[in-house]
Amino acid sequence: MNARNAEHASRFRSLHTHGVLRLANAWDAGSARLIESLGAPAIATTSAGVAWARGYVDGDVLPIERLLDTAKDIARVIRVPLSVDMEGGYSDDPAVVAENVVRAAEAGAVGINIEDGGGSPDALCAKLSRIRQALAANGLDVYVNARTDVYLRALAPMDARVAMVLDRAARYREAGADGLFVPGLTEAGAIGEIASGAGLPLNVMLRPGLPALEELDVLGVRRLSAGSDIAEAVFAHVGALAGAFLRDGHAAPGDRMQYGAINALFAER
Repeated sequence: MNARNAEHASRFRSLHTHGVLRLANAWDAGSARLIESLGAPAIATTSAGVAWARGYVDGDVLPIERLLDTAKDIARVIRVPLSVDMEGGYSDDPAVVAENVVRAAEAGAVGINIEDGGGSPDALCAKLSRIRQALAANGLDVYVNARTDVYLRALAPMDARVAMVLDRAARYREAGADGLFVPGLTEAGAIGEIASGAGLPLNVMLRPGLPALEELDVLGVRRLSAGSDIAEAVFAHVGALAGAFLRDGHAAPGDRMQYGAINALFAER
Protein backbone atom coordinates (compact mmCIF):
# COMPACT_ATOMS: atom_id res chain seq x y z
CA MET A 1 0.00 0.00 0.00
CA ASN A 2 1.54 3.34 -0.96
CA ALA A 3 2.10 5.86 1.81
CA ARG A 4 -0.38 8.46 0.58
CA ASN A 5 -3.16 5.91 0.17
CA ALA A 6 -2.55 4.48 3.65
CA GLU A 7 -2.34 7.87 5.37
CA HIS A 8 -5.33 9.42 3.62
CA ALA A 9 -7.50 6.33 3.95
CA SER A 10 -6.82 6.14 7.69
CA ARG A 11 -7.59 9.83 8.09
CA PHE A 12 -10.79 9.54 6.04
CA ARG A 13 -12.00 6.57 8.07
CA SER A 14 -11.39 8.47 11.31
CA LEU A 15 -13.62 11.31 10.10
CA HIS A 16 -16.60 8.92 10.28
CA THR A 17 -16.15 7.97 13.93
CA HIS A 18 -17.55 11.03 15.69
CA GLY A 19 -19.52 14.17 14.85
CA VAL A 20 -20.95 14.81 11.39
CA LEU A 21 -18.48 14.97 8.51
CA ARG A 22 -19.69 17.68 6.15
CA LEU A 23 -18.81 17.18 2.49
CA ALA A 24 -19.38 20.19 0.23
CA ASN A 25 -19.20 18.15 -2.96
CA ALA A 26 -16.81 19.39 -5.66
CA TRP A 27 -16.79 18.69 -9.39
CA ASP A 28 -13.31 19.64 -10.63
CA ALA A 29 -9.86 20.60 -9.36
CA GLY A 30 -10.75 24.28 -9.01
CA SER A 31 -13.88 23.74 -6.92
CA ALA A 32 -12.09 21.08 -4.84
CA ARG A 33 -9.15 23.35 -4.05
CA LEU A 34 -11.44 26.24 -3.13
CA ILE A 35 -13.48 24.03 -0.80
CA GLU A 36 -10.30 22.66 0.78
CA SER A 37 -9.06 26.22 1.39
CA LEU A 38 -12.18 26.90 3.46
CA GLY A 39 -11.18 24.23 5.97
CA ALA A 40 -12.80 21.09 4.58
CA PRO A 41 -11.18 18.01 6.17
CA ALA A 42 -11.93 15.95 3.04
CA ILE A 43 -13.19 16.41 -0.50
CA ALA A 44 -15.92 14.35 -2.17
CA THR A 45 -17.16 14.71 -5.71
CA THR A 46 -20.72 14.96 -6.99
CA SER A 47 -21.37 12.67 -9.95
CA ALA A 48 -23.80 15.19 -11.42
CA GLY A 49 -21.35 18.08 -11.16
CA VAL A 50 -18.48 16.06 -12.62
CA ALA A 51 -20.66 14.89 -15.50
CA TRP A 52 -21.92 18.41 -16.26
CA ALA A 53 -18.41 19.88 -16.11
CA ARG A 54 -17.29 17.24 -18.60
CA GLY A 55 -20.31 17.81 -20.88
CA TYR A 56 -22.33 14.69 -20.05
CA VAL A 57 -25.68 14.00 -18.43
CA ASP A 58 -25.66 12.49 -14.95
CA GLY A 59 -26.53 8.81 -14.56
CA ASP A 60 -23.71 6.34 -15.37
CA VAL A 61 -23.03 7.96 -18.75
CA LEU A 62 -19.66 9.59 -18.01
CA PRO A 63 -16.78 7.59 -19.57
CA ILE A 64 -14.59 6.12 -16.86
CA GLU A 65 -11.49 7.78 -18.33
CA ARG A 66 -13.07 11.22 -17.79
CA LEU A 67 -13.85 10.34 -14.18
CA LEU A 68 -10.29 9.16 -13.60
CA ASP A 69 -8.92 12.35 -15.19
CA THR A 70 -11.05 14.38 -12.77
CA ALA A 71 -9.83 12.34 -9.80
CA LYS A 72 -6.19 12.81 -10.83
CA ASP A 73 -6.68 16.56 -11.33
CA ILE A 74 -8.26 16.94 -7.89
CA ALA A 75 -5.72 14.73 -6.11
CA ARG A 76 -2.90 16.83 -7.58
CA VAL A 77 -4.10 20.08 -5.97
CA ILE A 78 -5.50 18.99 -2.59
CA ARG A 79 -3.77 17.69 0.53
CA VAL A 80 -6.83 16.16 2.23
CA PRO A 81 -8.50 12.79 1.53
CA LEU A 82 -10.53 12.44 -1.67
CA SER A 83 -13.72 10.42 -2.14
CA VAL A 84 -15.12 9.89 -5.63
CA ASP A 85 -18.76 9.29 -6.54
CA MET A 86 -18.68 6.32 -8.93
CA GLU A 87 -22.47 6.05 -9.47
CA GLY A 88 -23.11 2.37 -10.29
CA GLY A 89 -19.45 1.70 -11.07
CA TYR A 90 -19.86 2.37 -14.82
CA SER A 91 -20.51 -1.29 -15.64
CA ASP A 92 -22.88 -4.13 -14.81
CA ASP A 93 -19.93 -6.53 -14.62
CA PRO A 94 -18.61 -6.75 -11.02
CA ALA A 95 -15.10 -7.50 -12.25
CA VAL A 96 -15.05 -4.37 -14.41
CA VAL A 97 -16.47 -2.28 -11.57
CA ALA A 98 -13.77 -3.59 -9.24
CA GLU A 99 -11.07 -2.69 -11.74
CA ASN A 100 -12.56 0.80 -12.09
CA VAL A 101 -12.38 1.25 -8.31
CA VAL A 102 -8.75 0.11 -8.24
CA ARG A 103 -7.97 2.63 -10.96
CA ALA A 104 -9.75 5.37 -9.00
CA ALA A 105 -7.66 4.50 -5.95
CA GLU A 106 -4.49 4.60 -8.04
CA ALA A 107 -5.63 8.05 -9.24
CA GLY A 108 -5.76 9.28 -5.63
CA ALA A 109 -9.19 8.36 -4.24
CA VAL A 110 -9.41 6.82 -0.76
CA GLY A 111 -13.20 6.73 -0.71
CA ILE A 112 -15.93 5.92 -3.20
CA ASN A 113 -19.71 6.01 -3.40
CA ILE A 114 -21.36 3.19 -5.29
CA GLU A 115 -25.13 2.87 -5.62
CA ASP A 116 -27.86 0.30 -6.15
CA GLY A 117 -30.07 2.74 -8.08
CA GLY A 118 -33.27 1.07 -9.21
CA GLY A 119 -31.69 -2.37 -9.47
CA SER A 120 -31.58 -5.43 -7.27
CA PRO A 121 -29.42 -5.33 -4.14
CA ASP A 122 -27.91 -8.59 -5.40
CA ALA A 123 -26.09 -6.66 -8.11
CA LEU A 124 -24.52 -4.21 -5.67
CA CYS A 125 -23.56 -7.04 -3.29
CA ALA A 126 -21.70 -8.74 -6.13
CA LYS A 127 -19.90 -5.50 -6.98
CA LEU A 128 -18.96 -4.85 -3.34
CA SER A 129 -17.48 -8.32 -2.92
CA ARG A 130 -15.36 -8.01 -6.05
CA ILE A 131 -14.25 -4.51 -5.06
CA ARG A 132 -12.99 -5.79 -1.71
CA GLN A 133 -11.10 -8.65 -3.37
CA ALA A 134 -9.50 -6.36 -5.95
CA LEU A 135 -8.43 -3.73 -3.42
CA ALA A 136 -6.86 -6.37 -1.17
CA ALA A 137 -5.04 -7.93 -4.12
CA ASN A 138 -3.57 -4.53 -5.02
CA GLY A 139 -2.69 -3.46 -1.48
CA LEU A 140 -5.07 -0.49 -1.53
CA ASP A 141 -7.41 0.87 1.14
CA VAL A 142 -10.66 2.55 0.09
CA TYR A 143 -13.66 3.53 2.23
CA VAL A 144 -16.61 2.08 0.32
CA ASN A 145 -19.83 4.02 0.89
CA ALA A 146 -22.79 1.94 -0.33
CA ARG A 147 -25.66 4.11 -1.49
CA THR A 148 -29.20 2.80 -1.50
CA ASP A 149 -31.92 4.66 -3.39
CA VAL A 150 -34.86 3.26 -1.41
CA TYR A 151 -35.94 6.79 -0.40
CA LEU A 152 -34.72 8.71 -3.41
CA ARG A 153 -36.60 6.48 -5.86
CA ALA A 154 -39.47 5.56 -3.49
CA LEU A 155 -38.75 1.84 -3.93
CA ALA A 156 -41.19 0.92 -1.14
CA PRO A 157 -44.21 2.49 0.58
CA MET A 158 -43.21 5.03 3.21
CA ASP A 159 -43.98 2.72 6.13
CA ALA A 160 -41.80 -0.04 4.65
CA ARG A 161 -38.74 1.99 3.71
CA VAL A 162 -36.85 1.77 6.99
CA ALA A 163 -37.10 -2.03 6.97
CA MET A 164 -35.98 -2.20 3.33
CA VAL A 165 -33.00 0.09 4.01
CA LEU A 166 -31.95 -1.96 7.05
CA ASP A 167 -32.22 -5.19 5.09
CA ARG A 168 -30.02 -3.78 2.34
CA ALA A 169 -27.61 -2.30 4.89
CA ALA A 170 -27.06 -5.73 6.44
CA ARG A 171 -26.40 -7.27 3.04
CA TYR A 172 -24.06 -4.47 1.93
CA ARG A 173 -22.16 -4.61 5.21
CA GLU A 174 -21.66 -8.35 4.80
CA ALA A 175 -20.46 -7.80 1.22
CA GLY A 176 -17.80 -5.32 2.34
CA ALA A 177 -19.32 -1.83 2.60
CA ASP A 178 -17.82 0.60 5.13
CA GLY A 179 -20.66 3.14 5.15
CA LEU A 180 -24.31 3.54 4.18
CA PHE A 181 -25.61 6.48 2.14
CA VAL A 182 -29.38 7.03 2.06
CA PRO A 183 -30.17 10.10 -0.08
CA GLY A 184 -33.73 11.38 0.24
CA LEU A 185 -33.96 10.34 3.91
CA THR A 186 -35.08 13.39 5.93
CA GLU A 187 -37.47 12.31 8.69
CA ALA A 188 -35.86 12.34 12.15
CA GLY A 189 -37.46 9.14 13.43
CA ALA A 190 -36.44 7.16 10.37
CA ILE A 191 -32.93 8.62 10.48
CA GLY A 192 -32.53 7.52 14.09
CA GLU A 193 -33.80 3.99 13.38
CA ILE A 194 -31.48 3.54 10.42
CA ALA A 195 -28.47 5.06 12.15
CA SER A 196 -28.86 2.76 15.15
CA GLY A 197 -29.73 -0.38 13.18
CA ALA A 198 -27.54 -0.27 10.08
CA GLY A 199 -24.25 -1.24 11.70
CA LEU A 200 -22.52 1.23 9.37
CA PRO A 201 -21.83 4.99 9.61
CA LEU A 202 -24.88 6.72 8.13
CA ASN A 203 -24.57 9.34 5.39
CA VAL A 204 -27.53 11.56 4.49
CA MET A 205 -27.86 14.22 1.81
CA LEU A 206 -28.88 17.85 2.10
CA ARG A 207 -32.59 18.10 1.30
CA PRO A 208 -35.47 20.36 2.35
CA GLY A 209 -36.82 19.24 5.71
CA LEU A 210 -33.60 17.64 6.90
CA PRO A 211 -33.03 18.14 10.66
CA ALA A 212 -30.43 20.68 11.80
CA LEU A 213 -26.79 19.61 12.02
CA GLU A 214 -26.86 19.32 15.81
CA GLU A 215 -29.90 17.03 15.70
CA LEU A 216 -28.34 14.89 12.98
CA ASP A 217 -25.36 14.34 15.27
CA VAL A 218 -27.63 13.28 18.15
CA LEU A 219 -29.55 10.95 15.82
CA GLY A 220 -26.32 9.19 14.92
CA VAL A 221 -25.59 10.57 11.44
CA ARG A 222 -21.87 10.58 10.71
CA ARG A 223 -21.77 12.19 7.25
CA LEU A 224 -23.72 14.92 5.49
CA SER A 225 -23.31 15.47 1.74
CA ALA A 226 -24.27 18.55 -0.23
CA GLY A 227 -24.79 16.40 -3.33
CA SER A 228 -25.24 18.45 -6.49
CA ASP A 229 -26.68 21.43 -4.57
CA ILE A 230 -23.55 23.63 -4.76
CA ALA A 231 -22.91 22.79 -8.42
CA GLU A 232 -26.53 23.67 -9.24
CA ALA A 233 -26.16 27.02 -7.47
CA VAL A 234 -22.95 27.75 -9.39
CA PHE A 235 -24.65 27.03 -12.71
CA ALA A 236 -27.45 29.41 -11.73
CA HIS A 237 -24.96 32.14 -10.79
CA VAL A 238 -22.93 31.73 -13.99
CA GLY A 239 -26.16 31.88 -15.96
CA ALA A 240 -27.13 35.16 -14.29
CA LEU A 241 -23.70 36.73 -14.83
CA ALA A 242 -23.35 35.59 -18.44
CA GLY A 243 -26.95 36.54 -19.22
CA ALA A 244 -26.42 40.08 -17.93
CA PHE A 245 -23.21 40.42 -19.93
CA LEU A 246 -24.83 39.17 -23.13
CA ARG A 247 -27.78 41.52 -22.69
CA ASP A 248 -25.98 44.79 -22.04
CA GLY A 249 -22.23 44.19 -21.95
CA HIS A 250 -22.00 44.79 -18.20
CA ALA A 251 -21.11 42.45 -15.37
CA ALA A 252 -23.92 41.68 -12.97
CA PRO A 253 -23.51 43.23 -9.50
CA GLY A 254 -22.53 41.05 -6.58
CA ASP A 255 -19.59 39.73 -4.63
CA ARG A 256 -16.79 38.02 -6.45
CA MET A 257 -13.45 36.48 -5.58
CA GLN A 258 -10.51 38.53 -6.77
CA TYR A 259 -8.16 37.26 -9.48
CA GLY A 260 -5.13 37.24 -7.18
CA ALA A 261 -6.92 35.30 -4.45
CA ILE A 262 -8.04 32.64 -6.91
CA ASN A 263 -4.59 32.38 -8.48
CA ALA A 264 -3.02 31.98 -5.05
CA LEU A 265 -5.07 28.84 -4.39
CA PHE A 266 -2.95 26.97 -6.92
CA ALA A 267 0.49 28.39 -6.13
CA GLU A 268 3.06 25.70 -5.35
CA ARG A 269 0.56 22.84 -5.49
